[in-house]
Amino acid sequence: MFKTYDVIVVGGGHAGCEASAAAANMSSATLLITMNMANIAQMSCNPAMGGIAKGQMVREIDALGGYSGIVTDRTMIQFRMLNKSKGPAMWSPRAQSDRMLFSMEWRKILEGIPNLDFWQDVVIGLLVKDKRIIGVKTQMGHEILSKSVILTNGTFLNGVIHIGRKQFGGGRIAEKAVTGLTENLKKLGFESDRMKTGTPVRVDGRTIDFSKLAVQPGDENPGKFSFTDTPGLTDQRNCYMAYTSQKVHDILKKGFNDSPMFNGRIEGIGPRYCPSIEDKIDRFTDKNYHQLFVEPEGRDSIEYYINGFSSSLPDYIQYEALQNIEGFENAKIFRPGYAIEYDFFYPVQLKNTLETRRIERLYFAGQINGTTGYEEAAAQGIIAGINAHLKINDKESFVLSRSEAYIGVLVDDLVNKGVDEPYRMFTSRAEYRILLRQNNADIRLTERSGNIGLAGNDRFEIVKKKLESIEKLIKFLNMESISPKDAFNILEKTNTSPLSQKTRLVNLILRPQVSIEDISIEYEPLYRFIQTFDKSIISDVLQEAEIRIKYGGYIEKEQEVAVKLGKLDQFKLKPDLDYFALKSLSYEAREKLTKLRPDTIGQASRIAGISPSDISVLTVYLGK
Repeated sequence: MFKTYDVIVVGGGHAGCEASAAAANMSSATLLITMNMANIAQMSCNPAMGGIAKGQMVREIDALGGYSGIVTDRTMIQFRMLNKSKGPAMWSPRAQSDRMLFSMEWRKILEGIPNLDFWQDVVIGLLVKDKRIIGVKTQMGHEILSKSVILTNGTFLNGVIHIGRKQFGGGRIAEKAVTGLTENLKKLGFESDRMKTGTPVRVDGRTIDFSKLAVQPGDENPGKFSFTDTPGLTDQRNCYMAYTSQKVHDILKKGFNDSPMFNGRIEGIGPRYCPSIEDKIDRFTDKNYHQLFVEPEGRDSIEYYINGFSSSLPDYIQYEALQNIEGFENAKIFRPGYAIEYDFFYPVQLKNTLETRRIERLYFAGQINGTTGYEEAAAQGIIAGINAHLKINDKESFVLSRSEAYIGVLVDDLVNKGVDEPYRMFTSRAEYRILLRQNNADIRLTERSGNIGLAGNDRFEIVKKKLESIEKLIKFLNMESISPKDAFNILEKTNTSPLSQKTRLVNLILRPQVSIEDISIEYEPLYRFIQTFDKSIISDVLQEAEIRIKYGGYIEKEQEVAVKLGKLDQFKLKPDLDYFALKSLSYEAREKLTKLRPDTIGQASRIAGISPSDISVLTVYLGK
């Protein structure tokens, strides 16, 4: 009934979709096994993609040849570029998506990939021979053989849903948990633990008084995620802001005795940066209100997601508290918020390809690794899919460094530092964030992806054209001079001091208030030069050229540091090195290095508890 596959992907969430698409597009015969074909790429929590640091990852996935950005562009109903008041390293795109269309679009794309097959079933065990994966066992009794397997089980492994004192098994509301697979993995020697996440109440938009809420519109000129020719957004939907009050908090406190979080029924570790409303009230006792974001679930849907009101309190308490929020006095709900506990596996058990150390050709991606968020999951999925294909074809693995991508930071953090709470990406986690801007992801990554056969030549041709145009524009700006007379209107409009003598255009752009676009509007020679570029890339060319000019010194310094520290990753460590024989290493270093087996000295330097003196010992040892 089944052939032997190159890659089997278990789970049809964001990680599974990117993993199966990447492997299949690289020519691997791939099978995606999911519990419910109708829920592929389900937006289980908020109907949005991107955000601070997350938006950068979506653009990186797109630059690598993934689909999260394309699907988002095709289904978005609002777009906002966050942090525009800060420097370009902090700009982060975020979009509200139509939740149902998002899932449908992903399925449509996957069904169009020739090398990808589908099977609706539940994987309950793995087939392993001589510490190498050879296939999976399913609930229907099938044993399906494969050269590699990627597990992307999300929150389904022994999932338990909590609503007040009610609890029942499930990976999502109305969907069954997966049992048996965790136990199978434990028998193979993997270490697991429990984590917790949650989701808010969903509200009938017909019963919300939006006149009492603050409007949060999208950008006037909305951007997009994909570097491909996806459609521009028109007819945006508004989001709204609401606020809790002390009265709302007092109502919620009535349910604390029944809260599974406070009475000990939830043992899993919850997310620090996305706490439930009861957790916020308990932790921030000095605040008598909290902000809520009221987000539409779709363009034509009446369902609204109340971002910031995640809860596992009894449903009647949630309902009473909700109706005491201004604008929600007559609100009706579709379903209450709930918490969910599930199994995850410590990611320090993985290599930086996301292949497990214990079982060859077995990969983990997504929430099974202790992460949270669609974007984090999708990023791991594409890396696992790429590396599964490369491994079975005896090709060099694909690893992104911390200075190349936020995805590199994500994977490096997981495999070297591990997790003690659900991992979420932030710009603060990336030490080279001025290099890792959302606008230059294609410049950073598309050629690398093309070299391994994922991103097509058409994508790389666009990047080459963009780079050539940027260099031509910067050269023009360095060569062309402008007179005080021609610059007068430009500088007056931007409220900056006039020129006293002729100067190069690049010197005007170095002024924080002045942009290339400001000059081109008034100065015809620049306008005519810009019009020689391909119109589809003009906006990107202007933005990148301006960033390189204004922040050139910072970018250069960061690149120098990245190169210097990156040299540590060139020093390979033998997989069978006896660290306990190196007596100059601290005992903690010997223990951790023996357990985690880093591939390079650079990787070893990023393991928690490894000191600079330990790194010096290793460097001296390799020198010998």
